[in-house]
Amino acid sequence: MQTQAAGSDMKLTSNRSELVKALGHVQGVVEKRTTIPILSSVLFDARPDGKIDLRATDLDIEIIQTASAEVSVPGSAAVPAHLCYDIIRKMPDNTKIEISLGEDGRSLLVQGGAACFTLQTLPKEDFPRFVQDGTDGTGYSFWLPATALKSLFDKTRFAMSSEETRHYLNGIYIQSIRKGETYLLRAVATDGHRLALAEIHAPEGSCDETMPGVIIPRKTVNEVIKLLEHQDMDAKVEISSTKIRFSLPEVTLTSKLVDGKFPDYEQVIPKGNDKRLIVEKTYFSEAVDRVSIISSERGRAVKLSLEKNKLTLCVNSPDAGNAREDFIVEYEDTPLEIGFNARYLLDVTSQLEQKIMYIELADSTLPTIIRSKDDTSLLYVIMPMRV
Repeated sequence: MQTQAAGSDMKLTSNRSELVKALGHVQGVVEKRTTIPILSSVLFDARPDGKIDLRATDLDIEIIQTASAEVSVPGSAAVPAHLCYDIIRKMPDNTKIEISLGEDGRSLLVQGGAACFTLQTLPKEDFPRFVQDGTDGTGYSFWLPATALKSLFDKTRFAMSSEETRHYLNGIYIQSIRKGETYLLRAVATDGHRLALAEIHAPEGSCDETMPGVIIPRKTVNEVIKLLEHQDMDAKVEISSTKIRFSLPEVTLTSKLVDGKFPDYEQVIPKGNDKRLIVEKTYFSEAVDRVSIISSERGRAVKLSLEKNKLTLCVNSPDAGNAREDFIVEYEDTPLEIGFNARYLLDVTSQLEQKIMYIELADSTLPTIIRSKDDTSLLYVIMPMRV
C-alpha cells in the first residue's frame, strides 16, 4: 500500500477535457499580474474519494471547482494557474493526463501522451483560505434557476461603472423588494450616465425585506456568468453582510461584497416623461448602428429629431462627414430633438427581447426611459447628450 510521505506526495490521472473545463473556470479568478506569487497559483487538492478540488483566489474572490479523477495518492500542490491551464489545454483531445508531485516535493510533473512538463510548486501552506463569515448557513440563502440568475446579470451588467473613484458603482446591486403581495428579486447597475434594472419573481428564501441589498463586484458578476453558461440546474445563493456565495453542483464561488452604499436609484428613474416614441426595436437599432459608422470616435452622439409619426437619426463628424436616416414611427407629441450616446442605445436594444420598444421622453436635457412594450421586468434609463 502506497502512503503519503509527510503530506508531500500526490498522484492522479484525469481526462484532459475534465481538467480543461475545471482550470478554465478557476484561472479566470487568478490575476495575471500580482506581486504575491501564491495568488498566481491554483491549488490542486486530490481527495481519497476520487475527486480533485481546484482552488484559486485573488483575496476578493475564491473559487473551488471539483473534477473527477483516479487518485492514486491523495495530496495537495500549488502551481502557476495560467501556465498549467495552457499546458493541459494544448494537449491532444481525449488525452489521459497524469499529474504527480516530484520526489523533492517542490515540483509537479504533468504528463499527457508523449509530452511531459515539470512545473515549480509554491508552498501550499501559503495558499490563503476564505473565512466563512455568514455564508455557512447563518446568513440568507435561496435557490433559483441558473438561467434566471444569468439573465439578471446579463440584462444589467453593461451599465456597471469602471471608474475606481466611485467604487460603489463598480458592480450590480441586488435586493428583495415587495410590490403589493408579490416579492421580486431586483438587480440594478448604473455608471451615472445610464441605469439598467431587471426583476424576477423572488425565490423562496429571498422573500424577506430584512435581507440586505448588496453590491456584487464587477469581476464577480463576470465570473459567475461564465460559470452559469450552459447550466440548466438551480444555483444556491448565500448572502452575509460582507460576502456572497454562488454554488453549483461542481463549483463554488465566494466573493467579498463592495463596501459602500448604492445610490438611491429610484430617484433617478423619471416619473413624468409624457412623450412616447413607439418603434420596432430591430429596425431602430440597425439604423442607429448604420448612422454611427460615420464616426470612429467613441461616445459620438446620435441626434433623434422627432415630429408627428416621423423619426430622423443624424450623426455629424467634423472629420468624416455626416449621416442621416428617416423612418416612420408612432409619435403623437410635440416635436423634439435629443442626443444620445449611440453605444448606450445599442447596449439597451441588445437586451430587449420584445419586438416593439417604448422610448419615453420629457425634454432634451432630462433622463429618458427605454423599455419593451409588454415587459415590465426590464427598465433602462439613459441621460441625453448635448448635440
